[in-house]
Order: sequence, then structure tokens, then C-alpha cells
Amino acid sequence: MTTRAHTLNLPLLGGLASLVVILLLIGGAFVALLLAAADIDIGAVVGDSYIRHVVGFTVWQAALSTLLSVGLGVPVVRALARRPRFFGREGLRYLFAMPFLTPVIVAIFGLVAIYGVSGWLNRGLDLLGSAQDFHLYGLAGILIAHVFFNMPMVVTLLLPRFEAVPADSWRLAAQLGMKSGAIFRVIELPLLRQTLPTIAMLVFLLCFVSFVVVLALGGGPQATTLEVAIYQALRFDFDLGRGVSLALLQLAIGAGLFAMTRLLERQMPLMPKLRSLVARPDAAGRLGRALDLIVIAIAALFVATPLAAIVIEGILGSVGHLVSDPRLQLGTLRSLTIAGCASLLCGCLALGISMSGRQRPGRSPRWSGLLQMASVSGLVVSPLALGTGLFLLFRPVVDQPWIAYGLVVAMNAIMALPFGLRTLSQAVADAAREDDRLCGALGLSGWNRWRLIDWPKLRRPLGGCLALAFSLALGDLSAIALFGRDGMETLPLLLYQQMGAYHMPDANVTAALLLILNFACYAAIAAGVGGRARR
Repeated sequence: MTTRAHTLNLPLLGGLASLVVILLLIGGAFVALLLAAADIDIGAVVGDSYIRHVVGFTVWQAALSTLLSVGLGVPVVRALARRPRFFGREGLRYLFAMPFLTPVIVAIFGLVAIYGVSGWLNRGLDLLGSAQDFHLYGLAGILIAHVFFNMPMVVTLLLPRFEAVPADSWRLAAQLGMKSGAIFRVIELPLLRQTLPTIAMLVFLLCFVSFVVVLALGGGPQATTLEVAIYQALRFDFDLGRGVSLALLQLAIGAGLFAMTRLLERQMPLMPKLRSLVARPDAAGRLGRALDLIVIAIAALFVATPLAAIVIEGILGSVGHLVSDPRLQLGTLRSLTIAGCASLLCGCLALGISMSGRQRPGRSPRWSGLLQMASVSGLVVSPLALGTGLFLLFRPVVDQPWIAYGLVVAMNAIMALPFGLRTLSQAVADAAREDDRLCGALGLSGWNRWRLIDWPKLRRPLGGCLALAFSLALGDLSAIALFGRDGMETLPLLLYQQMGAYHMPDANVTAALLLILNFACYAAIAAGVGGRARR
């Protein structure tokens, strides 16, 4: 009896421990900020014309980025849904997943190599005698970068919904002789109304808190967002009051946007894991086939060329000289260590939250909702405000350089948690739904249940969660830009410094190394922890 009660409380204890850690990190950080900033005047900040401009530009660039990402992603989704079989289709899906895993500063380097003043695009136009002198920096560069990251994400999230349209719908559409326009109005538009608001709000939220893209491609005060303004206030002006005020303003807007996302979220009536094997009636026409292939090819080129440029420029760079550089070697070691620790912390938090969210009789839905809200706070809270608050919180205890590394690890874990949790929580819920009754009948609980039942099913999503957190932390620049100092350079910070100093041959090699290392570590962790899926 004692063993049973203890087993039933283990998920709750895991969730409670995760909640305490999250509240300690986020809540403690903001309490420290509020205590440290005695002269906060929200009214003065709101009335500041520069701040109003920053807020307006932040919302404007996020809205435009969302409109472009969704507007360009939907035709790609429709084209892929109408062409379920062609050579390279699976490879294309992997390609669309790469921008999410690519470190932001590395992707920016690739975009500069393509669209910069001396980039491939301008050089190609020069050869054709139609030079346009396209400037990447400013709003145009921000939009291109955000579309590069978010358009593939829209495709990845939306395509399974299109593929899960029941076969009966396509048979009925064929019997009624429906053309492409009618299919869009009757079948696809209702589907988009159900799914697109949530996806669009997610894209808007990600663009709203974007930091590295705006820092690298903003090009000046006219293209500054709230995140960059917080960074400037804290890092250069050390105006804690303004930084805290901006952070609170950013938090209020972000929380409102997230609340809207939750309100717009809808349960999907379709089953995304099932793919219809019936051909769509609008897939046979030659014109439609040609247009679909053109749309798919343009999207693939848009995503692939910056990644290819990174690798090619890196191979052509001074590899031998830079590989022997101690800064690169130590930067690599620091990046791997930070990413490994952040990945483990994120994995523990995600597992604790997911296991406590198992649907069992008597489990309060409010508890699960509280855990979910706490876990996604990394999408709402400004990373820079969080990092400053953490530094103030822990500085009175130990003022040593290794504290900065700990704060970088904590920030990366919190920021990766919403994405890691999304990878893991559904698998935990499915396993609980399938096995709870059987385990109860067999008396399996605790370690024995985890070893025999849960681990074989959960190791693959857990591996994905760890790999994703590792990848995001390996390429993070936000936290290390705030806490970094001489002798603490990670690979992203080293790349940013090389780009800022116009040491482009060295930057070529660093970017290529970071990109290859990122994908190699992701694959190794996912395969090493995940192993082979068992059904």
C-alpha cells in the first residue's frame, strides 16, 4: 500500500520540482530586477517617443514577418500536399527542419553570403549586367531572416494537417468534379481557419522577441526592437531602471500575445499521424503540376542556398590556420559544455512536467495548466531581462566567473523548455493512456514501470528533446552576449566578434564548424539516446 501511494506521487513530485526550479529562475529574476531598480517610472517610459518608436517597430516587423512567413508557407504546403510522391520529398522535409536547428548567427552569416553587398545575389546580378546594389541591413534583412526561419516552420506544422484530410473527402471531391479553387474553399480553407491562427501567433511571438537577427541585421536605431533596446540599456548604458521598465513592457505585451495564442488554440478533429493514400482530384493537371514544382523549387532554394553558402565559404576559408587557433578550440569546448549542461537541465524539467501531466482520475487540470504555463514562459519572458535578473539574484552569494556560465546554462535551458516539452509531452500522454490500466492490473509501478514500459516508448522523444535543447543552446548568442567577457567566448560569440571585425575568412570557418557541429551533435544525441523506436 505504501509502495502504491509513493508511486502515484512520483510524477507529482517531479512536476513540483520542475515548477520550483522554473519559478526560482524566472520569478526570482524579476523580483531581483524590481528590487534593484528603485526608480522605475513606467509612465515616463511609455511616454518616451523613442520607446514608442521601438515598440511600434517591434510590432510592425513581427507583423510583416508573420504575414510573409505564413503567406509564403501556405502555397508550399499546398504544393507538397498535392505532390505526395516525388524524388527527394523526404529530403525536402529534413531541409525545412534545418533552419530551426541552425544557430541564428550562423544563418545570418549564410544570408549575408547570399544577399549581402558582396553576396552571391549581387555578384550574379553584376555578371548579368543588372546590378541592383541590394542592401541587406535594415527592415529588409530582418524580414528575410525571419522568413528563412519561420516559413519552413509553418510548412512543418501545417503539412501534417493537410496530409491528414480523410480519403473520403477526396473521393467525394472527385465525384463532385471539384476543381482546385472549389477544393480550396470547401476543404482547405476551413482547415486553415482551424490551424493558421495558432501558427501565425506562434510566428508573431517568435519574431516579437527576436534578438540576434535584429542585433546583427537591424542596421541602426531606426530598426531596433524591444529586445535590442533592453540589451543596449543593460549592457552599454547599464541603465537598470530603463532596462527593467522595458522588460516589464515586453513581458506584458508578450503575455498578452501568448494568452491570445491559447485562446485561438483549437483541438484538431483530424488524426495527423494518418496519411491519405487517395490521390487528390486537383493533382493531375499539367499546369498545376508545373506550378507546384516551381513553388517547391523556389522554397527549397531559398532555404538551401544560405546553408550551402556557409559550408562552401567555410571550405574555401583558412581552415588549417584557424583550426589551430586556441580561441576556436576553447570556444568549441565551452560551447559543447554549456550546451550539454543546458540540454540535461531542460530534459529533466521537461520530463518532470510531462510525467506530472499524465491524465489520471483525480488529477487537477489546474495543476497541469499551471505547469504548462510555467514551462512556456520562456517564449514570453525576455531572455536578456531574465539573464540580468538572474545575475542580480546570484551575485551577492558568489561573484565568480563560473556563475556566468551557470546563468548561461540556466537561461538556455529555460528558453529551450517550451520546444523540448512540445517534443516530449504528447509522447508521455500517449504512453500513459495506453499503459496505465495494464500497469495497474499487473502492479507495475515506480522504477520497474519506467524500465520495462515507459523507457522503451519515451527514449526516442526524450532523445529528440535533449538533442533539440543541445542544438538551441549550442548556437545561442543572447545569453553569452549579456554575460560574456574576455576569455569566455563561445563559438557563436566568437563568430559575432569575427563578423563585427570584418575577419570574414576566419568567420567563414567558424560558421561552417558551428553548423556542422550542431547537426552532428543533434544526430548523435537523437540516435544515441533515442535508439530504435519500439511500437
